[in-house]
Amino acid sequence: MNELKKIVHAYQATDFSQRKAALATVISVTGSSYRSPGARMYITDDGRWYGSISGGCLEGDALRKAREVMQTGVPRMVTYDTMDDENPTLGVSLGCNGIIHVLLEPIEEQNDPMAFMLKLYEQEDIDALATVYESENKQVQVANKWVFSNLTKKSQLTDIEKEIQQLLHQSIEHRRSGIQTVENTIGRYKVFLEVIEPPIHLMVFGGGYDAQPLVAMAKGLGWEVNVIDECAAHLIPVNFPEAQLTSCHRSKVSDHAAPKPYSAAVLISHNYYYDMEVMQQLLDTDIRYIGLLGPKKKGDKIKAELIEKGVEWNEDTTHRVHYPIGIDIGADTPEEIALSILAEIKAKFSGRSSGFLKYKTGPIHHKDPKSGEVFKQVYIHKSVRPAKNA
Repeated sequence: MNELKKIVHAYQATDFSQRKAALATVISVTGSSYRSPGARMYITDDGRWYGSISGGCLEGDALRKAREVMQTGVPRMVTYDTMDDENPTLGVSLGCNGIIHVLLEPIEEQNDPMAFMLKLYEQEDIDALATVYESENKQVQVANKWVFSNLTKKSQLTDIEKEIQQLLHQSIEHRRSGIQTVENTIGRYKVFLEVIEPPIHLMVFGGGYDAQPLVAMAKGLGWEVNVIDECAAHLIPVNFPEAQLTSCHRSKVSDHAAPKPYSAAVLISHNYYYDMEVMQQLLDTDIRYIGLLGPKKKGDKIKAELIEKGVEWNEDTTHRVHYPIGIDIGADTPEEIALSILAEIKAKFSGRSSGFLKYKTGPIHHKDPKSGEVFKQVYIHKSVRPAKNA
């Protein structure tokens, strides 16, 4: 989402009376690639670009082709075959061993793909976007788009929109992005169905010294951050630039810090009773991640006291609450601890168990076992217990 944020800001800053622009989107990947489907790059005709579609290998060629798209006003698909390391077409030996399909779209008043990106950027829950990238159907054009939340009044939909709505609904239902071929009496078309997740909303309870690198790193990832403390003296704006600051008593946390669908909470106050009361209130919400800073004994003691108070602590609660917090990377300084915590939160929301990738026996990205195509799997709203090598 940080990449989308940069793209949106660049788009909003573009003076279209002086500049032309295009949007490049990775539609599908077979084999291996640095980026997955859904990766984007915003390009202007003065040679600037924001975001990426690879590790820097394809951007130069995409920039040249994007300029052609800006001039013609016609979207086009571009295929990059990196299977052959000796292929000199791109001028580099990529070594990725994959086939990448990229859709290049001009940004014009009558056909503005960024309008959809702006809508998705403002979402606080999962949404889905459909993009046509190949068509033999007269009613469907390449680069046509639909957002799932737009397709609500079924009685007003065309047959094509009903088809798209059903596909988008299935994508959200299965929490999976991918490509789909649709064939009807008018003709065939192919559509990229993309599940879009909002940025993680991080609630940091405690505004002490060690909260500062945690907030700074989270903001660097493009996450939305709210720092909550009952001591107003801890909430110094210069210590937490761009973060939302909330001062409220521990007993009123649920009134002032309501979790969102993609929220994670970190209890970092170093105050045992504050942490316990905040945790009790958070357990009454559907927040999927609650992390408690401190030794295991502290977490065990809070758990025992909450159970004694009548708080239900079941298997789902165990998966939601994390203590000691973070991934074991040997963290010692506040900055290292922050890195450990954010890595665990990211792994939680990605449905991964973390660990060294060198020991992973399967592919890094999710792939369709039949086609070998890379797809994005979304795990939010589930108590995820990642499988071995997931």
